[in-house]
Amino acid sequence: MGFISDALNRIQPSATIAISNKAMALKAEGKDVIGLAAGEPDFDTPDNIKDAAIAAIKAGKTKYTAVDGIPELKKAICAKFKRENNLDYKPSQVSVGTGGKQVLFNALMATVNPGDEVIVPAPYWVSYPDIVMLAGGKPVFVDCTLEHGFKLQAADLEKAITPKTKWLILNSPSNPSGAAYSRAELQAITDVLVKHPHVWLLTDDMYEHLVYDDFEFVTAAQIEPKLYDRTLTMNGVSKSYCMTGWRIGYGAGPEVLIKAMSKLQSQSTSNPSSIAQWAAVEALNGPQDFIPRNNEVFKARRDLVVSMLNQAKGISCPTPEGAFYVYPSCKGTIGKTAPSGNVIKTDEDFVTELLAAEGVAAVHGAAFGMSPFFRISYATATEVLEDACNRIQRFCGNLR
Repeated sequence: MGFISDALNRIQPSATIAISNKAMALKAEGKDVIGLAAGEPDFDTPDNIKDAAIAAIKAGKTKYTAVDGIPELKKAICAKFKRENNLDYKPSQVSVGTGGKQVLFNALMATVNPGDEVIVPAPYWVSYPDIVMLAGGKPVFVDCTLEHGFKLQAADLEKAITPKTKWLILNSPSNPSGAAYSRAELQAITDVLVKHPHVWLLTDDMYEHLVYDDFEFVTAAQIEPKLYDRTLTMNGVSKSYCMTGWRIGYGAGPEVLIKAMSKLQSQSTSNPSSIAQWAAVEALNGPQDFIPRNNEVFKARRDLVVSMLNQAKGISCPTPEGAFYVYPSCKGTIGKTAPSGNVIKTDEDFVTELLAAEGVAAVHGAAFGMSPFFRISYATATEVLEDACNRIQRFCGNLR
Protein backbone atom coordinates (compact mmCIF):
# COMPACT_ATOMS: atom_id res chain seq x y z
CA MET A 1 0.00 0.00 0.00
CA GLY A 2 1.37 3.41 -0.95
CA PHE A 3 1.96 6.10 1.64
CA ILE A 4 0.12 8.82 -0.35
CA SER A 5 -3.69 8.69 -0.23
CA ASP A 6 -5.69 7.37 -3.18
CA ALA A 7 -7.63 10.64 -3.28
CA LEU A 8 -4.44 12.65 -3.78
CA ASN A 9 -3.19 10.24 -6.42
CA ARG A 10 -6.30 11.01 -8.47
CA ILE A 11 -5.16 14.59 -9.08
CA GLN A 12 -2.29 16.48 -10.75
CA PRO A 13 -0.48 19.62 -9.57
CA SER A 14 -1.79 22.82 -11.21
CA ALA A 15 -0.29 23.06 -14.73
CA THR A 16 -0.40 26.87 -14.79
CA ILE A 17 1.51 27.13 -11.51
CA ALA A 18 4.03 24.51 -12.73
CA ILE A 19 4.79 26.51 -15.88
CA SER A 20 5.00 29.82 -13.98
CA ASN A 21 7.46 28.16 -11.59
CA LYS A 22 9.52 26.83 -14.52
CA ALA A 23 9.68 30.33 -16.06
CA MET A 24 10.72 31.83 -12.69
CA ALA A 25 13.45 29.21 -12.28
CA LEU A 26 14.84 29.94 -15.77
CA LYS A 27 14.77 33.69 -15.00
CA ALA A 28 16.65 33.05 -11.76
CA GLU A 29 19.35 31.29 -13.84
CA GLY A 30 19.74 34.51 -15.81
CA LYS A 31 17.81 33.36 -18.90
CA ASP A 32 15.81 35.92 -20.86
CA VAL A 33 12.28 34.62 -20.21
CA ILE A 34 8.90 36.27 -20.66
CA GLY A 35 6.31 34.56 -18.45
CA LEU A 36 2.80 34.72 -19.89
CA ALA A 37 1.48 31.76 -17.91
CA ALA A 38 0.08 33.37 -14.74
CA GLY A 39 -3.39 34.90 -14.61
CA GLU A 40 -2.46 37.96 -12.60
CA PRO A 41 -3.01 41.67 -13.34
CA ASP A 42 0.28 43.59 -13.47
CA PHE A 43 -1.44 46.65 -11.91
CA ASP A 44 -0.72 47.32 -8.24
CA THR A 45 -3.49 47.06 -5.63
CA PRO A 46 -5.13 50.54 -5.38
CA ASP A 47 -3.86 52.72 -2.52
CA ASN A 48 -7.23 53.06 -0.76
CA ILE A 49 -7.35 49.27 -0.40
CA LYS A 50 -3.77 49.09 0.91
CA ASP A 51 -4.52 51.93 3.33
CA ALA A 52 -7.56 50.07 4.67
CA ALA A 53 -5.35 47.04 5.38
CA ILE A 54 -2.74 49.20 7.16
CA ALA A 55 -5.49 50.89 9.20
CA ALA A 56 -6.85 47.45 10.18
CA ILE A 57 -3.40 46.37 11.39
CA LYS A 58 -2.95 49.57 13.39
CA ALA A 59 -6.42 49.21 14.91
CA GLY A 60 -5.52 45.72 16.13
CA LYS A 61 -7.93 43.92 13.80
CA THR A 62 -5.48 41.02 13.72
CA LYS A 63 -7.40 38.38 15.70
CA TYR A 64 -9.41 35.36 14.60
CA THR A 65 -12.67 36.24 12.89
CA ALA A 66 -15.87 34.30 12.21
CA VAL A 67 -14.90 31.21 10.20
CA ASP A 68 -16.42 32.31 6.90
CA GLY A 69 -16.04 36.08 7.04
CA ILE A 70 -16.46 39.21 9.16
CA PRO A 71 -20.01 40.68 9.23
CA GLU A 72 -18.75 43.89 7.58
CA LEU A 73 -17.41 41.98 4.58
CA LYS A 74 -20.53 39.82 4.24
CA LYS A 75 -22.59 43.01 4.29
CA ALA A 76 -20.37 44.57 1.59
CA ILE A 77 -20.74 41.39 -0.53
CA CYS A 78 -24.55 41.50 -0.20
CA ALA A 79 -24.47 45.16 -1.26
CA LYS A 80 -22.27 44.31 -4.25
CA PHE A 81 -24.64 41.56 -5.41
CA LYS A 82 -27.64 43.91 -5.10
CA ARG A 83 -25.90 46.87 -6.78
CA GLU A 84 -24.21 45.05 -9.65
CA ASN A 85 -26.28 41.90 -10.21
CA ASN A 86 -29.70 42.77 -8.79
CA LEU A 87 -29.46 39.69 -6.54
CA ASP A 88 -30.79 39.67 -2.97
CA TYR A 89 -28.71 37.72 -0.49
CA LYS A 90 -28.60 37.85 3.32
CA PRO A 91 -25.23 37.68 5.16
CA SER A 92 -26.18 34.14 6.27
CA GLN A 93 -26.15 33.18 2.56
CA VAL A 94 -22.56 34.37 2.05
CA SER A 95 -19.30 32.47 2.50
CA VAL A 96 -15.85 34.10 2.40
CA GLY A 97 -12.84 31.90 1.69
CA THR A 98 -9.10 32.13 1.15
CA GLY A 99 -9.45 32.94 -2.55
CA GLY A 100 -12.10 31.75 -4.96
CA LYS A 101 -10.37 28.36 -5.12
CA GLN A 102 -11.29 27.59 -1.50
CA VAL A 103 -14.92 28.59 -2.10
CA LEU A 104 -15.10 26.15 -5.05
CA PHE A 105 -13.26 23.49 -3.05
CA ASN A 106 -15.60 23.87 -0.06
CA ALA A 107 -18.74 23.74 -2.21
CA LEU A 108 -17.68 20.57 -4.06
CA MET A 109 -16.17 18.78 -1.05
CA ALA A 110 -19.30 19.54 0.99
CA THR A 111 -21.76 18.19 -1.60
CA VAL A 112 -20.14 15.60 -3.91
CA ASN A 113 -20.41 11.90 -3.08
CA PRO A 114 -18.46 9.08 -4.79
CA GLY A 115 -19.93 8.58 -8.26
CA ASP A 116 -21.64 11.98 -8.47
CA GLU A 117 -21.09 13.70 -11.82
CA VAL A 118 -20.07 17.31 -12.30
CA ILE A 119 -20.40 18.80 -15.78
CA VAL A 120 -17.29 20.77 -16.73
CA PRO A 121 -17.37 22.60 -20.07
CA ALA A 122 -13.98 22.39 -21.85
CA PRO A 123 -11.74 24.33 -22.15
CA TYR A 124 -11.86 24.68 -18.35
CA TRP A 125 -9.83 26.26 -15.58
CA VAL A 126 -7.26 23.66 -14.56
CA SER A 127 -8.52 23.18 -10.98
CA TYR A 128 -12.16 22.27 -11.63
CA PRO A 129 -11.76 18.59 -12.60
CA ASP A 130 -9.11 17.93 -9.97
CA ILE A 131 -11.25 19.30 -7.14
CA VAL A 132 -14.18 17.18 -8.38
CA MET A 133 -11.97 14.07 -8.41
CA LEU A 134 -10.54 14.85 -4.99
CA ALA A 135 -14.13 14.93 -3.68
CA GLY A 136 -14.68 11.47 -5.21
CA GLY A 137 -16.85 12.78 -8.04
CA LYS A 138 -16.55 12.29 -11.78
CA PRO A 139 -15.93 15.28 -14.05
CA VAL A 140 -18.01 15.02 -17.22
CA PHE A 141 -16.39 17.10 -19.94
CA VAL A 142 -18.42 18.80 -22.64
CA ASP A 143 -16.36 20.20 -25.51
CA CYS A 144 -17.12 23.81 -26.38
CA THR A 145 -15.64 24.25 -29.82
CA LEU A 146 -13.92 27.21 -31.40
CA GLU A 147 -16.84 27.34 -33.89
CA HIS A 148 -19.18 28.09 -30.96
CA GLY A 149 -16.79 30.63 -29.46
CA PHE A 150 -15.74 28.10 -26.77
CA LYS A 151 -19.24 28.37 -25.24
CA LEU A 152 -21.44 25.56 -23.94
CA GLN A 153 -24.41 24.84 -26.21
CA ALA A 154 -27.79 24.06 -24.64
CA ALA A 155 -28.21 20.83 -26.66
CA ASP A 156 -24.79 19.55 -25.54
CA LEU A 157 -25.61 20.35 -21.90
CA GLU A 158 -28.94 18.49 -22.21
CA LYS A 159 -27.11 15.42 -23.55
CA ALA A 160 -24.55 15.46 -20.72
CA ILE A 161 -27.08 15.50 -17.86
CA THR A 162 -27.79 12.12 -16.22
CA PRO A 163 -29.56 11.13 -12.97
CA LYS A 164 -26.07 11.24 -11.35
CA THR A 165 -25.37 14.88 -12.33
CA LYS A 166 -24.93 17.04 -9.22
CA TRP A 167 -23.44 20.28 -10.54
CA LEU A 168 -22.70 22.26 -13.67
CA ILE A 169 -19.68 24.58 -13.33
CA LEU A 170 -20.00 27.63 -15.56
CA ASN A 171 -17.18 30.20 -15.83
CA SER A 172 -17.91 33.47 -17.66
CA PRO A 173 -15.80 35.29 -18.72
CA SER A 174 -13.76 32.13 -19.03
CA ASN A 175 -10.30 31.18 -17.99
CA PRO A 176 -8.63 30.08 -20.35
CA SER A 177 -10.59 31.27 -23.41
CA GLY A 178 -11.91 34.70 -22.35
CA ALA A 179 -15.30 33.66 -23.77
CA ALA A 180 -18.26 35.33 -22.05
CA TYR A 181 -21.95 34.43 -22.28
CA SER A 182 -24.43 37.03 -23.46
CA ARG A 183 -27.86 37.21 -21.80
CA ALA A 184 -29.42 35.13 -24.62
CA GLU A 185 -26.63 32.50 -24.52
CA LEU A 186 -26.94 32.20 -20.75
CA GLN A 187 -30.75 32.03 -20.93
CA ALA A 188 -30.46 28.98 -23.24
CA ILE A 189 -28.30 27.25 -20.60
CA THR A 190 -30.57 28.16 -17.67
CA ASP A 191 -33.65 26.97 -19.64
CA VAL A 192 -32.08 23.49 -19.73
CA LEU A 193 -31.25 23.55 -16.01
CA VAL A 194 -34.79 24.57 -15.06
CA LYS A 195 -35.97 21.24 -16.53
CA HIS A 196 -33.55 19.26 -14.31
CA PRO A 197 -34.25 20.20 -10.66
CA HIS A 198 -31.57 17.83 -9.30
CA VAL A 199 -28.71 19.74 -10.97
CA TRP A 200 -27.04 22.58 -9.06
CA LEU A 201 -25.18 25.42 -10.75
CA LEU A 202 -21.84 26.86 -9.69
CA THR A 203 -21.13 30.10 -11.56
CA ASP A 204 -17.54 31.28 -11.38
CA ASP A 205 -17.83 35.03 -12.04
CA MET A 206 -14.25 35.89 -11.06
CA TYR A 207 -13.68 37.95 -14.24
CA GLU A 208 -17.05 39.73 -14.11
CA HIS A 209 -15.64 43.25 -14.47
CA LEU A 210 -13.07 42.38 -17.12
CA VAL A 211 -15.25 42.64 -20.24
CA TYR A 212 -14.74 44.67 -23.41
CA ASP A 213 -16.52 46.19 -26.43
CA ASP A 214 -19.80 47.08 -24.66
CA PHE A 215 -20.27 43.47 -23.54
CA GLU A 216 -22.89 43.37 -20.76
CA PHE A 217 -22.14 40.87 -17.99
CA VAL A 218 -24.99 38.85 -16.51
CA THR A 219 -24.99 35.96 -14.05
CA ALA A 220 -27.34 32.98 -14.06
CA ALA A 221 -29.30 33.53 -10.81
CA GLN A 222 -29.95 37.10 -11.94
CA ILE A 223 -31.66 36.12 -15.20
CA GLU A 224 -33.37 32.92 -14.01
CA PRO A 225 -34.98 33.29 -10.55
CA LYS A 226 -36.05 29.61 -10.68
CA LEU A 227 -32.36 28.63 -10.24
CA TYR A 228 -31.75 30.94 -7.24
CA ASP A 229 -32.25 28.14 -4.70
CA ARG A 230 -29.68 25.84 -6.34
CA THR A 231 -27.02 28.25 -7.52
CA LEU A 232 -23.75 29.20 -5.86
CA THR A 233 -22.69 32.53 -7.33
CA MET A 234 -18.92 32.70 -6.82
CA ASN A 235 -16.66 35.74 -7.17
CA GLY A 236 -13.67 37.39 -5.53
CA VAL A 237 -11.42 40.43 -5.37
CA SER A 238 -8.32 38.92 -7.01
CA LYS A 239 -8.71 39.95 -10.64
CA SER A 240 -10.88 43.11 -10.78
CA TYR A 241 -9.23 44.70 -7.75
CA CYS A 242 -5.66 43.54 -8.48
CA MET A 243 -5.55 41.62 -5.18
CA THR A 244 -4.35 38.14 -6.22
CA GLY A 245 -2.02 37.71 -3.24
CA TRP A 246 -4.57 38.91 -0.67
CA ARG A 247 -6.51 35.64 -1.12
CA ILE A 248 -10.16 36.62 -0.71
CA GLY A 249 -12.93 34.90 -2.62
CA TYR A 250 -16.61 34.65 -1.82
CA GLY A 251 -19.79 32.87 -2.82
CA ALA A 252 -23.49 33.33 -2.16
CA GLY A 253 -26.21 30.71 -2.29
CA PRO A 254 -28.77 28.77 -0.25
CA GLU A 255 -28.16 28.69 3.51
CA VAL A 256 -28.02 24.87 3.59
CA LEU A 257 -25.01 24.93 1.25
CA ILE A 258 -23.31 27.90 2.95
CA LYS A 259 -23.62 26.21 6.38
CA ALA A 260 -22.08 23.01 5.01
CA MET A 261 -19.19 24.98 3.47
CA SER A 262 -18.62 26.79 6.78
CA LYS A 263 -18.52 23.48 8.64
CA LEU A 264 -15.79 22.23 6.28
CA GLN A 265 -13.82 25.48 6.53
CA SER A 266 -14.00 25.32 10.36
CA GLN A 267 -11.97 22.10 10.14
CA SER A 268 -9.50 23.24 7.46
CA THR A 269 -8.26 26.84 7.32
CA SER A 270 -10.77 28.56 9.63
CA ASN A 271 -11.06 32.27 8.77
CA PRO A 272 -9.34 33.97 5.85
CA SER A 273 -6.75 36.61 6.86
CA SER A 274 -8.46 39.28 8.97
CA ILE A 275 -6.39 42.04 7.37
CA ALA A 276 -7.18 40.92 3.81
CA GLN A 277 -10.88 40.84 4.76
CA TRP A 278 -10.80 44.48 5.86
CA ALA A 279 -9.00 45.37 2.61
CA ALA A 280 -11.76 43.55 0.68
CA VAL A 281 -14.45 45.60 2.50
CA GLU A 282 -12.79 48.75 1.14
CA ALA A 283 -12.39 47.19 -2.32
CA LEU A 284 -16.12 46.45 -2.59
CA ASN A 285 -17.42 49.60 -0.87
CA GLY A 286 -14.79 52.09 -2.09
CA PRO A 287 -14.28 53.84 -5.44
CA GLN A 288 -14.63 51.59 -8.49
CA ASP A 289 -13.39 54.12 -11.07
CA PHE A 290 -10.02 52.43 -11.63
CA ILE A 291 -11.70 49.29 -13.06
CA PRO A 292 -12.80 50.87 -16.38
CA ARG A 293 -9.39 52.59 -16.61
CA ASN A 294 -7.60 49.24 -16.21
CA ASN A 295 -10.00 47.69 -18.73
CA GLU A 296 -9.05 50.21 -21.40
CA VAL A 297 -5.43 49.09 -21.03
CA PHE A 298 -6.42 45.41 -21.07
CA LYS A 299 -8.55 45.91 -24.19
CA ALA A 300 -5.67 47.60 -26.05
CA ARG A 301 -3.38 44.73 -25.04
CA ARG A 302 -5.95 42.16 -26.11
CA ASP A 303 -6.26 43.80 -29.53
CA LEU A 304 -2.47 43.96 -29.91
CA VAL A 305 -1.96 40.30 -28.96
CA VAL A 306 -4.82 39.01 -31.15
CA SER A 307 -3.53 41.00 -34.14
CA MET A 308 0.11 39.94 -33.70
CA LEU A 309 -0.66 36.25 -33.06
CA ASN A 310 -2.84 36.09 -36.16
CA GLN A 311 0.23 37.22 -38.11
CA ALA A 312 2.23 34.23 -36.81
CA LYS A 313 2.45 31.31 -39.26
CA GLY A 314 0.19 28.43 -38.26
CA ILE A 315 -1.54 30.33 -35.42
CA SER A 316 -5.19 31.35 -35.40
CA CYS A 317 -6.40 33.54 -32.52
CA PRO A 318 -10.06 34.43 -31.88
CA THR A 319 -10.98 37.69 -30.10
CA PRO A 320 -12.27 37.01 -26.57
CA GLU A 321 -15.07 39.01 -24.90
CA GLY A 322 -13.48 39.17 -21.46
CA ALA A 323 -10.87 38.16 -18.84
CA PHE A 324 -7.20 38.71 -19.80
CA TYR A 325 -6.41 35.58 -21.78
CA VAL A 326 -6.30 34.56 -25.41
CA TYR A 327 -6.65 30.91 -26.43
CA PRO A 328 -5.16 30.60 -29.92
CA SER A 329 -5.03 27.44 -32.00
CA CYS A 330 -1.56 26.17 -32.92
CA LYS A 331 -2.99 23.53 -35.27
CA GLY A 332 -0.97 24.93 -38.18
CA THR A 333 2.33 24.17 -36.40
CA ILE A 334 1.63 20.51 -35.65
CA GLY A 335 3.89 18.18 -37.60
CA LYS A 336 6.54 20.84 -38.18
CA THR A 337 10.11 20.71 -36.89
CA ALA A 338 11.35 23.18 -34.26
CA PRO A 339 14.85 24.77 -34.29
CA SER A 340 15.93 22.08 -31.77
CA GLY A 341 15.23 19.38 -34.37
CA ASN A 342 12.23 18.08 -32.41
CA VAL A 343 8.94 17.55 -34.23
CA ILE A 344 5.93 19.36 -32.74
CA LYS A 345 3.29 16.66 -32.25
CA THR A 346 1.11 18.31 -29.58
CA ASP A 347 0.33 21.71 -28.09
CA GLU A 348 2.53 20.73 -25.14
CA ASP A 349 5.42 20.23 -27.58
CA PHE A 350 4.62 23.65 -29.05
CA VAL A 351 4.88 25.51 -25.72
CA THR A 352 7.94 23.48 -24.66
CA GLU A 353 9.80 24.32 -27.88
CA LEU A 354 8.65 27.96 -27.74
CA LEU A 355 10.10 28.30 -24.22
CA ALA A 356 13.37 26.60 -25.28
CA ALA A 357 13.83 28.56 -28.51
CA GLU A 358 12.47 32.01 -27.64
CA GLY A 359 12.07 32.13 -23.86
CA VAL A 360 8.28 32.69 -23.94
CA ALA A 361 6.31 30.74 -21.31
CA ALA A 362 2.70 29.92 -22.26
CA VAL A 363 0.38 27.14 -21.08
CA HIS A 364 -0.54 24.24 -23.39
CA GLY A 365 -4.20 23.69 -24.22
CA ALA A 366 -4.23 20.08 -22.98
CA ALA A 367 -3.96 21.48 -19.43
CA PHE A 368 -7.38 23.09 -19.99
CA GLY A 369 -8.87 20.04 -21.70
CA MET A 370 -8.78 21.22 -25.31
CA SER A 371 -6.06 20.78 -27.94
CA PRO A 372 -4.27 21.94 -30.04
CA PHE A 373 -4.45 25.36 -28.36
CA PHE A 374 -2.36 27.35 -25.91
CA ARG A 375 -3.17 30.08 -23.38
CA ILE A 376 -1.48 33.42 -23.09
CA SER A 377 -2.21 35.93 -20.35
CA TYR A 378 -2.03 39.53 -21.58
CA ALA A 379 -2.08 40.94 -18.04
CA THR A 380 1.46 42.24 -18.43
CA ALA A 381 3.19 45.40 -19.73
CA THR A 382 2.35 46.28 -23.35
CA GLU A 383 6.00 46.43 -24.49
CA VAL A 384 6.62 42.99 -22.94
CA LEU A 385 3.62 41.59 -24.83
CA GLU A 386 4.88 43.10 -28.07
CA ASP A 387 8.30 41.53 -27.51
CA ALA A 388 6.69 38.15 -26.68
CA CYS A 389 4.47 38.23 -29.79
CA ASN A 390 7.47 39.13 -31.98
CA ARG A 391 9.27 36.11 -30.54
CA ILE A 392 6.26 33.86 -31.22
CA GLN A 393 6.10 35.13 -34.82
CA ARG A 394 9.81 34.43 -35.22
CA PHE A 395 9.48 30.97 -33.67
CA CYS A 396 6.60 30.06 -35.98
CA GLY A 397 8.46 31.48 -38.97
CA ASN A 398 11.47 29.25 -38.16
CA LEU A 399 9.43 26.03 -38.05
CA ARG A 400 10.14 23.68 -40.95
